[in-house]
Amino acid sequence: MKIHPTAVVAPNACLGEGVQINPYAIIEEDVTIGAGSVIGSHAVVGRLTTIGNNCRLFPHAVVGMPPQDLKYKGENTTLTIGNNTVIREFATLNRGTAAGGGKTFVGENNFIMAYAHVAHDCHLGKNVIIANAANLAGHVTVEDYAILGGLTAVHQFVIIGSYAIVGGASAVVKDIVPFAMAAGNRVQIQGVNLIGLKRHGIPAQEIINLKRAFKLIFHSKLNTTQALLSISEQIKDSPNVNRLIDFINNSQRGISK
Repeated sequence: MKIHPTAVVAPNACLGEGVQINPYAIIEEDVTIGAGSVIGSHAVVGRLTTIGNNCRLFPHAVVGMPPQDLKYKGENTTLTIGNNTVIREFATLNRGTAAGGGKTFVGENNFIMAYAHVAHDCHLGKNVIIANAANLAGHVTVEDYAILGGLTAVHQFVIIGSYAIVGGASAVVKDIVPFAMAAGNRVQIQGVNLIGLKRHGIPAQEIINLKRAFKLIFHSKLNTTQALLSISEQIKDSPNVNRLIDFINNSQRGISK
C-alpha cells in the first residue's frame, strides 16, 4: 500500500494489496477498498462504503456520504462499488436509505464522469456509462451497458433498460425500454440503438426483430397492449424481444413513448 502522509485514513478501514491513497484524501470508518484501487487527492470515501478491486476515484470525488433525503435519520446504510469502476472528478455517490432497502449499488466496469450524481438507493448494472453532470434521483435503476449523456436528469424510481442510450441534456420521467435510443425534454424514443447493439455483438437477426418490435410499439396506431400481443404473434423465439416485452409488462412508471 501507498498512503500519502497527508491522507486521513480511519484505523478500522480495510485496504487491499496495492491500494494507493493520494494526498489529502479522507477514508472514513468501516470502509473497505479492494486490491489495486487508487483514491485521488482530496477524494472522500464515506463510512460503510465498499470499493472493489482496481477502481479509481479521481480528485475531489465524494462517495458514501449520507443520502440527501429528509427521511434519513442516520441509519447504517451502505454504498457498494464494483470492480474496475472509474469515478471522475467531483462526482458524488450517496449511501442508501432504510426505506429504500439501505443500499446503493454500482456494478463492475462502470464509468461515472465528472460532476455526475448517483443518489440514494440507485442500482447500476455493469458496463454503464454516465457522462458529465448527469444526475440520477433516488431509487433509479440503470441496467447493463446503458449510456446516459451529459446533463441528463433522471426522475426517481425510473428504470433505464439495458443497452439503451439517452442523449445529452434529456429529462427522463418514465422508464426507457432496453435497446432504445432516446433524447429530449421530456425524453422520447428515437428508435433502436443500432450502433450500440452492433458494438456489443447482438446478432443481425435479433436487431431485425427489435426493429420490428419497436415499429409496432412506437410507430403504429396500436396501443401498448395491442402492440405487445401483435409482437408475441409475429416474432417467435427472440430472447431480446422477450426481454423487451417483459420490461414493458413490469414497468411501474410506464414507458417513454
